[in-house]
Amino acid sequence: MTAKLDYKWHLREVMATKGMFSTTDLRSPLAERGIDLSASQIYRLVVEVPERLNLKVLMSLLDILDCSMDELIEPVAAGRPRAKKAADGTETTGVGDFRPKRARVTRS
Repeated sequence: MTAKLDYKWHLREVMATKGMFSTTDLRSPLAERGIDLSASQIYRLVVEVPERLNLKVLMSLLDILDCSMDELIEPVAAGRPRAKKAADGTETTGVGDFRPKRARVTRS
């Protein structure tokens, strides 16, 4: 079975180490490099983990922040969903645990 990978996005942390604490601090440096993003797009780029990212935007961020790709994106192994505990303390692992149990017919 192949390992599933995920990643952590460290744009906000890298910006803070460079003294950039506001999302608007990226607007003009990106525009100087020909990247025209709205304020809300820049906010989402900084605050959320992007699922898709234009390579020109990525390369511009690396240039603006003077950092490497591994400082900005950290690959991590995706964990399996944890088992949840039911109210009675038993662990449930998914929807299958919530299916009704088959009734047993007893003859009297």
